[in-house]
Amino acid sequence: MAQAADSARTVIMTVDDDPGVSRAVARDLRRRYGESYRIVRAESGESGLETLRELKLRGDLVAVILADYRMPQMNGIEFLEQALDVYPGARRVLLTAYADTNAAIDAINVVDLDHYLLKPWDPPEEKLYPVLDDLLEAWRGSDYHAVPTTKVVGHRWSARSSDVREFLARNQVPYRWYSVEEPEGQRLLSAAGQDGQRLPLVITPDGTPLVEPEAPDLAAHVGLATTPTADFYDLVVIGGGPAGLGAAVYGASEGLRTVLVERSATGGQAGQSSRIENYLGFPDGVSGAQLTGRARRQATKFGAEILTAREVSALEVNGAARVVRFTDGSEVAAHSVILATGVQYRQLTAAGCTDLTGCGVYYGSALTEASSCQGQDVYIVGGANSAGQAAMYLAKGAKSVTLLVRGGDLSASMSHYLIQQIEEAPNISVRTRTVVESAHGSDHLEQLTLRHTESGETELVDAQWMFVFIGAAPLTDWLDGTVLRDARGFILSGPDLAAEGRPPAGWELDRPPYHLETNVPGVFVAGDARAESAKRVASAVGEGAMAVMLVHRYLEQS
Repeated sequence: MAQAADSARTVIMTVDDDPGVSRAVARDLRRRYGESYRIVRAESGESGLETLRELKLRGDLVAVILADYRMPQMNGIEFLEQALDVYPGARRVLLTAYADTNAAIDAINVVDLDHYLLKPWDPPEEKLYPVLDDLLEAWRGSDYHAVPTTKVVGHRWSARSSDVREFLARNQVPYRWYSVEEPEGQRLLSAAGQDGQRLPLVITPDGTPLVEPEAPDLAAHVGLATTPTADFYDLVVIGGGPAGLGAAVYGASEGLRTVLVERSATGGQAGQSSRIENYLGFPDGVSGAQLTGRARRQATKFGAEILTAREVSALEVNGAARVVRFTDGSEVAAHSVILATGVQYRQLTAAGCTDLTGCGVYYGSALTEASSCQGQDVYIVGGANSAGQAAMYLAKGAKSVTLLVRGGDLSASMSHYLIQQIEEAPNISVRTRTVVESAHGSDHLEQLTLRHTESGETELVDAQWMFVFIGAAPLTDWLDGTVLRDARGFILSGPDLAAEGRPPAGWELDRPPYHLETNVPGVFVAGDARAESAKRVASAVGEGAMAVMLVHRYLEQS
């Protein structure tokens, strides 16, 4: 009796140019194995290879391939030889006439043939099924398993490949990474008809190949929502960090029609944190990805829509409506808006860093690259909590981790618990009053020139990995001319807007702005984008919840 396959998508393929024979083989296979395997037939070597490539792109498994020896244009041996490049784990069977027995024996050495069957194979219970049963049992014990996930083929030192991996990881989209240099990566490229000149190649679970995809296209193909389901909402939340997610959870749970718009991935900077140990309710710590992943599920459970890879370009006031415009020209409107756009890491201006970004130089934790740092020397630039958390995480596998800190010590910007952990870690060292003068490398980072800020002395060190956490800048330029900001770009709100106790210029309501309300009534700010915010996960979540409370108050009085 045939045993169940590892996956419902597992295939047994038969290839024969004689339609009658092809149908007969498929009929006998379905009779015995049809409940556990999908039987696929082709009537030429060329069509068989095309089918195999399609199956490969979709992530289907092929357990056994039966091919007739005497086929025109491409005989069975030639077909199986090329099929070996697509599915090296599939068991291969050649169907031959008695006169072709010698060719079948020779094929054992050419294509690593598993078996040959003489035609006719009647009765199949004696001549076909026992052979197939043994081959299927051997295949099930092999290492060739289904990968029903998104697949990414790229180069290790490719900025674009790194961006795609980071995008998928931060959006919690399961994927499998294949280097262009490994055989399986080459097989996937060939199946997609690509030569590897344009990378990365992304293959979606349904087999669609995407070459060098931009974030919106990639998001749409891997199942992330990118388009709002309505034109008007009670609340639009811009930004998917802790403040934005907190606002979405409380807004949706309290009955507001809520949509959250995120330009990259939910979680913001917190989502990139390898470990948050001072967040209330998690005494053993929690990763940023875990925390924000739970928050995202919580928001959607209450009915909030979450749009990914949508960048906002403008905010406009149209009567009682607040209109949010996207860079692609589309728009969405609402009674109220919460700005939770957060901040982004500042870029190093040292020579060579721009060219090597994504090729050894990374901003934020870039946790997708952490596994590649095993046993190597890693440099981290920065002295605040994000840098400390990354140092502790990377130190688990790296040979050494060196923190480069511009200041004299860590106490000015890092939590005490992290400083203690760093001091106790044997493979973490801290170099104070040290900055990166320049980065060197052809196609990836190879060396760093470090400079001591007091003595001016420089040192050249070998380095393949550098993660940068040097402060943050708000993502608020698109609000210019609409929402008031301070000199650094952070959004002013509530009491910070008042001049000598008076509402801001242009304010038309009888009341002063609420605590988190901007100079535009009905537009609120929460989290790191707010001027003088605490820059902590807990305070951002709290501000998101508080902003929703103020939205309710605004709507009640409008």
